[in-house]
Amino acid sequence: MTTGHFNKSMLTAAILSAFALPGQAQADVSNTGSAADNNVEVISVTGSRILRRGETEASPIQSFERDDLDLKGAVSIGEVLQELPSVGASLNDNGSAGTSHGSASINLRNLGENRSLVLVNGNRWVNGAGTRGFRDFVDLNTIPFAMIERVEVLQDGATAIYGADAIAGVVNIHTFKDFTGMHAKAYYGQTSHGDRETLNLDLRLGQDLGNHNLMLVASFSDQKPILTQDRDLTAIPLNGLSLGSGEGLFRSNALSSVFGFDIPAQGITREPGSDGNQLSSWRPASANDRFNRYHDNYVVGPSRRLSVYGQGVFELGQLGISEDTRLRIEAVYNRRESDQQFSAAIPVVNGSRGFIVANDPRVNPFGVELSGSDFVATNFFVDNGLRVNAQTVDTTRFGIGLEGYTTSDWHWDIFASFARNKATFVSNNQLHLDKLALGMRACDASGLSADVSDLLTGCVPVNLFNTLTPDMVNYINFTGEDSNEAKQQHLRFNITNSIADLPAGDLLLAAGMEYRKESGTDVPDSIINSAPRVNSFNTTSSAPRTGTIGSYDLYEAYAELSIPLLSGHAMAHHLEVNLASRFSDYSTFGSTVNSKAGILYRPVADLMLRATWAEGFRAPSILELYEGERESFAPVNDPCADNAGLPGCTGVPAGYTQNEANVPITVGGNILLEPETSENISLGLVYTPSQLDGFSLTLDWYNIQIDNTISTFGTQNLLDLCATTNRNCGVIQRATSGEIINIVDGPVNLNKTEVSGMDAVVRYRLNTDQGRWDLAANLSRLNKFVESSTLPDGTFIEVDKKGTAASREAFPTWRGFLSAQWRQEAWSSGYSLRYIGDTTETFAGEPLSIGSMVYHSVFAGYNFDNGAGIKLGINNLTDKQPPTSRTNLNINFDQQTYNAVGRFIYLQLSYDF
Repeated sequence: MTTGHFNKSMLTAAILSAFALPGQAQADVSNTGSAADNNVEVISVTGSRILRRGETEASPIQSFERDDLDLKGAVSIGEVLQELPSVGASLNDNGSAGTSHGSASINLRNLGENRSLVLVNGNRWVNGAGTRGFRDFVDLNTIPFAMIERVEVLQDGATAIYGADAIAGVVNIHTFKDFTGMHAKAYYGQTSHGDRETLNLDLRLGQDLGNHNLMLVASFSDQKPILTQDRDLTAIPLNGLSLGSGEGLFRSNALSSVFGFDIPAQGITREPGSDGNQLSSWRPASANDRFNRYHDNYVVGPSRRLSVYGQGVFELGQLGISEDTRLRIEAVYNRRESDQQFSAAIPVVNGSRGFIVANDPRVNPFGVELSGSDFVATNFFVDNGLRVNAQTVDTTRFGIGLEGYTTSDWHWDIFASFARNKATFVSNNQLHLDKLALGMRACDASGLSADVSDLLTGCVPVNLFNTLTPDMVNYINFTGEDSNEAKQQHLRFNITNSIADLPAGDLLLAAGMEYRKESGTDVPDSIINSAPRVNSFNTTSSAPRTGTIGSYDLYEAYAELSIPLLSGHAMAHHLEVNLASRFSDYSTFGSTVNSKAGILYRPVADLMLRATWAEGFRAPSILELYEGERESFAPVNDPCADNAGLPGCTGVPAGYTQNEANVPITVGGNILLEPETSENISLGLVYTPSQLDGFSLTLDWYNIQIDNTISTFGTQNLLDLCATTNRNCGVIQRATSGEIINIVDGPVNLNKTEVSGMDAVVRYRLNTDQGRWDLAANLSRLNKFVESSTLPDGTFIEVDKKGTAASREAFPTWRGFLSAQWRQEAWSSGYSLRYIGDTTETFAGEPLSIGSMVYHSVFAGYNFDNGAGIKLGINNLTDKQPPTSRTNLNINFDQQTYNAVGRFIYLQLSYDF
């Protein structure tokens, strides 16, 4: 790949000059003409912009027709794609803390969601929103499932064809074309545990009006949650219960004289249900008073989706325009509502942060003021209710395009679109910490330097040592509201044709230009982000963050050439070379040129060999560049706990024990980031023996190297490195007790990521007197996944993640998917097996094995003569639960790799007319 500045007008002129090829050269082109003049369909497949007569297999592509999608028993495209063996840990509906917040993603080759490009009808889809900040990848839950006719997954680099982000591959979703009639579907399912109730309703209408076609698709989906206590695996956190209780734990030296004994390190607590105003209700706390903060959390979160998609295709011949010219208009609206449920708020209330319990009987039964650094209150504010974070994400997209043929038989198409994801994020049942601090002072603002007159209005004294009254709750309860959006403007123009008739076939060219603008804003709640006036910590229990605003645009031009070299010779049934190159000029990073070359060789008709080399490019996203600083939490295992005695644990008191699995971290954008570049190499073969009709074997090897990988070091990696080597400890902040207060872990350019592996796909369609069988096996092997980086102190680190697992990511050596489907007349049935290989995680310095997983699914269906159909299916037939993971301390399993639903039974009714 080369970078540098280039005169765009020169490249534009070069592409447009293709229209003005000399007349003789045009006349020499054979076998050309408009689509209307040929009996062979002219198509474009994912991985190329060239229109071809017949399909090509120059790149590894997996395709799913609508029938394939319906057989999965899924209600979203994310559910289908995430089962592909080539897909790694991806965001889904699992869990509450630190997870997807209702979004879904695809992570091809384990390289990250933002390195897999998602297209709809060959055009880009807008990035997601709604996770306390917009996303830098496509949220698959914003794409209506009912509008999809087929999906193609290109497992190869394609920056030269489609532009940035197509490093690991491309998902191209195709909507229905020229659909006529009506299709209605009703779907209901639930688990064998009686939860995760799912309702899905689809309606698709299509009508031909002369040479025009109109289509309308509407769908509704409602999925209920699964609670942690309803699964044995997630009922109790593996790291033990949290320090704190619904009755509260309190420590203060001042209380020693009240009770006549030294208050122990674990504090005192109130007997459940007792009157806290009585000294007899209090006793020293013990391990039995710990609180399960994950009770009532979601293992799988709820979501509701409503979508409407409209499409019109109009032949413009009657308007005096070429009869091959078509106008296409498409519009989509999708609303996603989702929420996550957490334990009651547990703020850090202590004297060192300005919290004081006044010596006032309304708030304090002990008769002494509680303040200073020795005062600590650890409370789950259960009377304030469970925290619920709710998202509403509205996706709108409008596109308009024209396509047709010139008089010289060039096919051209132009498409323009505008899309927006707008999200509202509501945080319910949080605490207004300034109001809490003022209430603990019995509403006495004396001694405060800030103006708190607004907080004094309606102030209610708050007594932490008894059940909170409704008036107290109403005063301190807080609901925050954030908003954010991502917008995309896109314009592209393509042309393609045969430009010469070579002895081996047509020399094919495609070329085009694109313009794209991406922008995003994130507006946090103003109260959450305001400076505290009564306490010195935060204004609310919701983590503050600064807002984000950013945008960039780019101009691009590309050309693609398919050159046939040999055809019809002995041991050279067909040989062609495919070349492509794309020039991109970013407003943020200047210009870059990325190219791709491929060879397709058929020694005989039954065997095809292919090889590709591709350069890739990914500019830092708006989020990576401009995200405002924010507080978050990450699950870690503190290596300095329990008298570790490691080099980097100096200063951590002996006897320190980690009380919380999730520790505070600070993340944000980095305007100093550089773009990523990549190199993809793939080798493959496709064998389709003519003597075994319906059989095909595909084998592919790939190697992907990314330089300047944008990533974070990872909180656990930072902790382990500091503890074991005493290096890079400056990003970790601890309290005098040893407790982790904060870890800074933002995006940086690491040195390199190199991934290598193999894919094998076997398919066999067998027609018998007893019906048709479709058999398939899809296997993926990870050969290596090496990440290397240089720390700020110059230390070079290289890690091979193959076969390992860590928090929310797994890199099994093997993944697989097997299926067998049978159809005879009106009957159909099927079986599938999904395999995820074993991995090893490291916890507290010890390797722990995570066993392999096998999921079995079955279905059976019948189609009636009147167009009605019925299907009954069971996913995860044996009710397999995820394997235990100690590095996923908040939920006990890897939420982004394994299915937490369990056995799921569904019934589907359909009607076609």
